[in-house]
Amino acid sequence: MRCPICKKEVAFDNPEMPFCSERCRLIDLGNWATEKYVISTPLRSTDFLEEDERGPERPEGPEE
Repeated sequence: MRCPICKKEVAFDNPEMPFCSERCRLIDLGNWATEKYVISTPLRSTDFLEEDERGPERPEGPEE
């Protein structure tokens, strides 16, 4: 696996996994804190429910 920040190989037993180092982990955290990363779709209250509590999947769009 490669570090998402610097692209170096990361050992699976590395305690900073999936990052190669604390430095890369902190860079990633900073990217979230400064809003360089965003969630691409708006969250809905049902996004926080367990799968079995959601009920059947329905397509997005106007109801008929």
